[in-house]
Amino acid sequence: MTSSPVSRVVYNGKRNNSPRSPTNSSEIFTPAHEENVRFIYEAWQGVERDLRSQLPGGERGLVEEYVEKVPNPSLKTFKPIDLSDLKRRNTQDAKKS
Repeated sequence: MTSSPVSRVVYNGKRNNSPRSPTNSSEIFTPAHEENVRFIYEAWQGVERDLRSQLPGGERGLVEEYVEKVPNPSLKTFKPIDLSDLKRRNTQDAKKS
């Protein structure tokens, strides 16, 4: 690997090359941690780039449903949970209390 400025993973998906001040004194990032974060971020950017290049126009959501070729018989009774609905119900329950 080449020696380059340490980049940070931020929630908006853009790199932030400015130095980061720890939010508290116990939060210290070692060079190994910074290297791991940079590696994972760059690898994920490559995955997204590859997925976009496979699509006409390069536009589409990058979420795909995974379907097993040979379903596990013990999961026949599994019922998926709608997380949005669950969150909405929990929020409504919290307002009632």
